[in-house]
Amino acid sequence: MKMIDVNKVVGVFIIRMLLGLIFLMQGFGKVFTWGMENVINADFFGDTFKDILPDYVIHITAYYTSYVELIGGFLLVVGLRANIALYALGSVLIIVTFGHGLAEPIWDLSHVMNRTILLVALLFLPRKWDKLSVDYLIQKHYSKKG
Repeated sequence: MKMIDVNKVVGVFIIRMLLGLIFLMQGFGKVFTWGMENVINADFFGDTFKDILPDYVIHITAYYTSYVELIGGFLLVVGLRANIALYALGSVLIIVTFGHGLAEPIWDLSHVMNRTILLVALLFLPRKWDKLSVDYLIQKHYSKKG
């Protein structure tokens, strides 16, 4: 394998791992360390939106975003169903962006923009470069059978 090809494989791996670990650890912290009730009642979540959104929307959003971060992050780390994970995590970024904008029109975009850049990069980069993933091993296995 040429060095440029190695760089492509390693580059995609690093981006996928970074993004996966960011989301995995955030989701893990919300679900297992804090607990969902604490997330819902945290200042940045429930208190911010209690006068703007109905309680059921706050609860659904908290559970959805937290569990998608956890599961989607894990899927990216192992490289399994990466596209589906990216789509789901993209929806989380859209929800978070809307929520922050609803709560405060001018807010710090840095944590959303960095993740968005990594996520969109993975969507644009060819899947065939992601050779250090379970998806690649599955695809390779089935291509040998066919």
